[in-house]
Parts: sequence; C-alpha cells; structure tokens
Amino acid sequence: MTNELQQKLNEVNRQKKQIETILLHMTDGIIAFDMEGEIIHINPAARELLEIGEKENTFGKIFKKLNIDINIEKIVYLENWTSSEQRKYVGEKYVNIFFAPFQDENDRPAGVITLIQDITEHVKLDNMRKEFVADVSHELKTPITSIMGYADTLLEGEFDSETETKFLTVISSEAKRMARLVTDLLTLSRYDNKKIITEIQSFDLGELVKKCQEKLRFEIEKKHHNVECFVTASVPPVYADKDGIERVVLNILSNAIKYTPDSGIIKVYVGFVYNDAYIKVIDNGIGIPEEDLDRIFERFYRVDKARSRELGGTGLGLSIAKEILDRNKGSIDIKSKVGEGTEVVIRIPTKKK
Repeated sequence: MTNELQQKLNEVNRQKKQIETILLHMTDGIIAFDMEGEIIHINPAARELLEIGEKENTFGKIFKKLNIDINIEKIVYLENWTSSEQRKYVGEKYVNIFFAPFQDENDRPAGVITLIQDITEHVKLDNMRKEFVADVSHELKTPITSIMGYADTLLEGEFDSETETKFLTVISSEAKRMARLVTDLLTLSRYDNKKIITEIQSFDLGELVKKCQEKLRFEIEKKHHNVECFVTASVPPVYADKDGIERVVLNILSNAIKYTPDSGIIKVYVGFVYNDAYIKVIDNGIGIPEEDLDRIFERFYRVDKARSRELGGTGLGLSIAKEILDRNKGSIDIKSKVGEGTEVVIRIPTKKK
C-alpha cells in the first residue's frame, strides 16, 4: 500500500512538473486566479506581454492598470457575459485577453484562468490588407472615372475629328494604365502565392544590361539623355532567372530616365565583387527625400504621387523588383539626395546558392 501511494505521488509530481515546464515555455501568457483574485500561477510570457510588475499581484490591480472594467464575479456567475475577450494595446504590442472560469473537484467555482495572446503581427497584417485594398480601389477609380467621363462626353454629341482624337487618346492612355496596374497586381499575387515558375540559368549580365538599354533607346532619345554603360571584362556569368532580372533592370533604368530632367546623365556599371555580380545605375535626377528611402519598396508607395501617375507609374515597380531579387538570392540598395540624383545597386549571385 505504501509503495502504491508513493507511485501515485511520484506520478502526480511528474505530471505537475510537465505542466509547469509547458507553462514556463509557452509563448502565450497564462494566469490563474483564485476566487479572491490572488495569483495561483503566472508564467513569464504573461508578465512580459502585460508588463506586470511585482506590485501588480492581484486580479484587480493587473486589469485596473490596463483599464479593463472586469471582475471575477462577472466571469464566474454571468454565463452570457459578452466581454470575456478583450483586445488591448500594451506598450508596443496588441494582445488578446481571454477569461474563463474553472471549477474544483466538487464542481464549485474555484477561480479564473486568463489567456494572453500576442496578436501584433495579425493586427499589422490586417491593417496592411485594408490599406492595400484601399490603395487598389483608389488607383483603379481614377482611370475609370476618366474613361467614363470622356466616353460619356463623346456619346452625348458630335465633335470634330481633332477633339474626338484627343478624347480617344485620353481613354486609350487610361485604359493602358489600368492594364499595367492589373498586370503588376497579378505578378505580385503570383509571387506571393509562389505560382511563378522561374527558369534559373547562367547568362551574361553585361549583355542583358546593354539589351535593356537598347529597348529603352526611344525614351532615352526623347529626353536627350546621355547614357553610358561600362562593363568590367572579368564579370563571370550570373546564375538567376534571366527574364526576372531583365524586368528589374528595365524598371531601374526606366525610373532613372523618367525622373532625370532632359539632357541628364545616366551611368551604368556592371562589375563583380566576391561571388556576386552587380549593376550600379547612377543618375543626376530629382532624387528621393531621405525620409522616403525606407518606404520606397512598399506597394503603391510613391514619393511624388501626382508626378508618378503622370509618367505612367503604378507604384508597384520597385516592389516587384525586390520580390524578384529576393527569389533569386539577390539584393537591391538605393541611395539618393534630393536635387543631386540617385544611385541604385543590384547584386546577383554568380554561383548557385
């Protein structure tokens, strides 16, 4: 009998230590209170998430500090009480707090268990989703409004050939702008859902850059830019998605052309350092304010929204460029000064990583 009792005590102790270990290492916070509001158990995560100090040692003190109007009696005795879940901003974190009563072996109320979950990332993602939907709606609304306005005007009466051509040109331009926006959104969506199948291959980066420069020759000549490309002879072939990298180079060069005043100077360098090839694009354009540099890779973020739309930008080009380079184990870095110009450095691996 003594041996059996000892075995049961050992089993109870073992289970207790297991539970304590689990609670100790949980990322969610757990606090157990008795019916008087005294703490029976609290794990480190709860203290950290709710920033609980030594003096906050009761139910009332803890939740009074958080401005939560709640007491144990409400939780235990009001089954239909609707505030058993609270969302609070604590420090720099958003937390969800759940309250649930528990009973003793005789099914009598014994206290309250409080679960605290850090939902900061969920809140941030939800806010980003809402902001993204709002941005897409705004970006589509402007060209749709223009198309509808000019189309309705043409339908309402007869106009001379010159006026009709002018109106139709605006309609065509806005429709193309919408098409670019939708195409970019679909591209980002495919990257987000990992639905783009990329063909990794070895290719000459210098030749690719010169090919991109030739594709943009009309835009360069239109603005009378002086564009020079310098390729170091010792640059080894890069190992990446050729079509994706071409898209990135075209985007960066196109931006340099758009945001550099007429007769500007754009220099392109293709070189090699360590195991990475690099492309450096330097222009003497309008530049980017320092406070905007940290946000230029955000979707729909524009430094000068009116100017960007006027030049046909969707606000997604740099987001797509970064996504492509991330998938190819590459990187992009931008330095700029307002009124002086911008320097963009793209790195691409020359060996399989």
